Amino acid sequence: MSSLAISLIVTGVIVAGGVLGLVLQRVLPERYTMDKARDMIGGVVGQLTLLLVLVNGLLIWTAYGVYSTQQTELQTLVARALEFDLEMRQFGAVADEARSMLRTDLVWAHEQFWGDDTSRAAAYEASYKAMGSLNRFLDGLEPKTPAQTSLLTAARANYAFIGEQRLLMSLQAATPVPWPLIYAVTFWASLLFASMGLLSKLSPMSVAMLVLGSASIGLAIFLILEFSQPYTSSIRVSPAPLEQAILQLDKPGEPGGAVQ
Repeated sequence: MSSLAISLIVTGVIVAGGVLGLVLQRVLPERYTMDKARDMIGGVVGQLTLLLVLVNGLLIWTAYGVYSTQQTELQTLVARALEFDLEMRQFGAVADEARSMLRTDLVWAHEQFWGDDTSRAAAYEASYKAMGSLNRFLDGLEPKTPAQTSLLTAARANYAFIGEQRLLMSLQAATPVPWPLIYAVTFWASLLFASMGLLSKLSPMSVAMLVLGSASIGLAIFLILEFSQPYTSSIRVSPAPLEQAILQLDKPGEPGGAVQ
């Protein structure tokens, strides 16, 4: 089910709770909503308001943290890939194959994060094979100067970081949404608006504010769900940095670029 559909359902459930409160306010005897009963209802409203503020704020902050972290880690991965590209260019034409292998690996990374379910499954297997092939290729390079030895060491470190970063990003992106908290927020919000309905009078303004308040909670749920899916939602991490790195690795190496 899409994030929009879930948020609309949550909004509808909360509206239903508020309408129930307004209806009960009209049909119940006045003694149930006046004096001491009103004080108790007001206390419950305050408690539920505090709970919603704390939990909704925590969920939005956590979900946005997932999105922001993935964006930062992608940029770091791309920076390391460009460093690897520069090191292999400086090593010499013999290392051009390493650049080509990394480009292929990044193409699979693109499919892993932004592709469909079928391409994601294929990307995992292809990436493991590419990592093994590139490590074997780097093992076979024979540096002839201290500068080349230094470049090869740095390239190994950068490629190891790229592999670890991809694994970390995939594990973080697979973290599920805390559904028990989503259910709790929906229940608390429904009970809150039902309680507020008991303290209100049925009128066009009451209904309008009920709908607006419920839609606000639904929008918060929508943002939580969207930010929790940083590669597949409508608010997604842009693949542009990774695509730029792929284009850079696709450029041919300069002849005679080896360091001495």
